[in-house]
Amino acid sequence: MVAEWDEDEDESPRIDCPVLVTERLVLRPPHEDDIPELAELADNRRIAEMLARMPHPYGEREARAFVEGARQGAAAGCIHAVTLAESGAFIGCAGLHARQGGLELGYWIGEPYWGRGYATETAHTLVDLAFRASAIERLHVSCRVVNAASRRVIHKCGFQYAGQGMLESLAAGRVPVERYALDRRTWASLRSWGPA
Repeated sequence: MVAEWDEDEDESPRIDCPVLVTERLVLRPPHEDDIPELAELADNRRIAEMLARMPHPYGEREARAFVEGARQGAAAGCIHAVTLAESGAFIGCAGLHARQGGLELGYWIGEPYWGRGYATETAHTLVDLAFRASAIERLHVSCRVVNAASRRVIHKCGFQYAGQGMLESLAAGRVPVERYALDRRTWASLRSWGPA
């Protein structure tokens, strides 16, 4: 899953970043205790090549800079550490990124946690936050054309195909992406997400 969108609008929306609790997850601000797990999970070429801003290799220095940047609000938007509600284990990151074209959803889950529906549960939670906590009319998301798993998450959230483009990925170079959008009316009709 990548976070990227090029569409002109006058203003980027602002959004608060509350702690979010789902049946199995807690989405909260990243903190220093996450650095070892963040460095371990993010140091995975299979993840980095699907994202725009994640370098590879990824070590403690990069994890520390990410956590500090999130703490200081360096990235416009809302950044969450994705953790398991039962154990508190760090399993990935997700956020809503303010862009000139509005808000954009971004997420990644560490490979040991793939295939359990955590990305879908995370995405549903942030989609709901985006529409409930802001006045946006449309939410954006994009994924690499080779990322079938992320495409399934995007479709489960009700996003509609909006076109293709290219993305500069720190780990993979210039790569093709598919862009998707979800409008407020469609979201309102889908609010009862049901099981992930």
